Amino acid sequence: MKDYKRILVSAALPYANGPVHVGHLAGCYLPADIYVRYQRARKRDIVFVGGSDEHGVPITIRAMKEGISPQEIVDKYHSLIKDSFARIGISFDVYSRTSAAIHHETSADFFKKLYDDGMFEERETEQYYDEEKETFLADRYITGTCPVCQNPNAYGDQCEKCGSSLSPEQLINPKSTLSHNPPKKRKTKHWYFPLNEFEPFLKEWILEGHKEWKNNVYGQCKSWIDSGLQPRAMTRDSSWGVKVPLPDAEGKVLYVWFDAPIGYISATRELLPDTWENYWKREDTKLVHFIGKDNIVFHCIIFPAMLKAHGDYVLPDNVPANEFLNLENDKVSTSRNWAVWLHEYLNDFSGCEDVLRYYLTTIAPETKDSDFTWKGFQDANNSELVSIFGNFVNRTFVLMHKLCSGKVPPLHLEAMDDDDRNLFADIKRAKHTIEELLEQYKFRDALFEVIDLARKGNQYMQKKEPWIKAKQLTDDLAANKPGLATAEQLSARQSIDNCMHVCLQLCANLSIFINPFLPHTAKKMLHMMKVVEKMLDWENGGKEKLLSVGYSLRAPELLFRKIEDAEIAAQLEKLQQSKNGNVMPADATSEDTTPSFAPLKEEIVYDDFAKLDLRIGTIVEAVKVPKADKLLQLTVDMGFETRTIVSGIALHFSPEEIIGKQVTVVANLAPRKMRGIESNGMILMAEDAEGKLHFMKPENVVNAGATVS
Repeated sequence: MKDYKRILVSAALPYANGPVHVGHLAGCYLPADIYVRYQRARKRDIVFVGGSDEHGVPITIRAMKEGISPQEIVDKYHSLIKDSFARIGISFDVYSRTSAAIHHETSADFFKKLYDDGMFEERETEQYYDEEKETFLADRYITGTCPVCQNPNAYGDQCEKCGSSLSPEQLINPKSTLSHNPPKKRKTKHWYFPLNEFEPFLKEWILEGHKEWKNNVYGQCKSWIDSGLQPRAMTRDSSWGVKVPLPDAEGKVLYVWFDAPIGYISATRELLPDTWENYWKREDTKLVHFIGKDNIVFHCIIFPAMLKAHGDYVLPDNVPANEFLNLENDKVSTSRNWAVWLHEYLNDFSGCEDVLRYYLTTIAPETKDSDFTWKGFQDANNSELVSIFGNFVNRTFVLMHKLCSGKVPPLHLEAMDDDDRNLFADIKRAKHTIEELLEQYKFRDALFEVIDLARKGNQYMQKKEPWIKAKQLTDDLAANKPGLATAEQLSARQSIDNCMHVCLQLCANLSIFINPFLPHTAKKMLHMMKVVEKMLDWENGGKEKLLSVGYSLRAPELLFRKIEDAEIAAQLEKLQQSKNGNVMPADATSEDTTPSFAPLKEEIVYDDFAKLDLRIGTIVEAVKVPKADKLLQLTVDMGFETRTIVSGIALHFSPEEIIGKQVTVVANLAPRKMRGIESNGMILMAEDAEGKLHFMKPENVVNAGATVS
């Protein structure tokens, strides 16, 4: 592993056209904060940058809906987002914004450098134009009838009813959202970045140089590169954004996905005006981008190509992107208000910031989409935080005050037993395991290790039963003359002291280990132990003597409270009202001409279905299996790997006609040998009334490895 002297961490810039929800938090901001807090505890030189993305079509559309200017929109939501992040404990060193002057300057200079180097190609193309409003229309400013599902309100880039990706040319009867008139085609000039010229570099840098990246990231990058990269326009016709710094570019701004990642650079300049280049232009800097899976192509392909073209900047060492977080078995939808908004949670559950941080980490969509449920949230709090972690800390402090006069008792080495020694060994092992997992961006597993250590503390205390020994000691002393302690009484006292000493040292270690995940909880523990924040330095983890013998500690405070059923019911009711407040499309009905199909199989529950991992793959090779008329041996590109799948479709398709077809694969099916060939997955097919098979495939070509949900 390369020896880096400093680390620069960025978290994706949220659009300042609305508040953030728990899906955003789980996707990148919470993992980034955990990683940064851990690295700070290790005293590493690390900078954490973020900010609001305040350009692009979503901003202007929101401004139109609310009848105010784009600047008023971004001012409103930038403030709300920044405050929400601060309250939940996302510890940015700087939280900037792309409407800031320093960002406009940085982005314009970056573009001008590439332009002066001859990097851009000028092209004239035809785009839709609103003659009444005298402006070119971005895709989202055009609506019409979806050619797939006939939704009359589809956008020029996507139909939100059926999910199809579209272009404005595909819409039936397109209209401008500005004037509601049919738009006209008009020629316009833009500057294209030759992404195709960087294909060899990206193949070498990613596919050969970063095989350690997460499978979902590596697979998506491979799929894009293998499909062939094309030049991309880096400018748009608009009045909102960073103006193109050229004399013949009136009314044109930089494409939002050109200037947004440059926001990481401008935020660093804002924070460190004199030394920012150390974090962007020194080879001994480790650059890490935390993002969601929808931003992989921009951070792994387009932005690195831009940095490479510029020539002065370091490239990302890792991009540990997460998958998506669903809500109550349904996709999060801001348009349907199907979301748990962060600022509302913070108001509804005041003082429970760490409960949300905990639950989101335990269900983090690190390798596949996961699901937030309010019942799961309640169980995580009541059954884990309250009953395991909080219970151990509270019992330790209550008993320390009751049995040891509120002071750290001595450790009697001669009286230590295997249970004492084993728990100290568990602490040391846990530290090593936690730091290994954190360095590998496996935050969910690392948090499990912390909770498991608290669980072992509970088991240790329950086995030792110091309260029983204390009662026996009190009874014995009452029956004997004062000052004449027996060997049994001395042994009992030493056992009590040792148990409480070990438990208190474990509490101190738990405060260190939990701090990256639950910083508010760690601070409460520091207060109870009457120690300064320096205790949380990672180098202190695993030590057996963090709290000095004889040191007085404060009375216990509950770290977590129980979440009541009524609170969960209120949140579920709020979601139900959101669902009821949106008129859902009625089922289409017509004369029944449906052919006869096989009857439905036995009913299953959602948990049965959730076990399936469905992915999109591309068939790259197909051959007939010898002596098997019905079987084809397929080689399927899954994005993250290539698989052999044996499928019984040979009577319906020839090998030649299915090369390049996209298919839906049951990716987590246990391997099975068929005619001596190990098949790793199953291709999903539909059989019509005439017995003909059809591939279950996406409406449009998508990246191999894409999740079907």
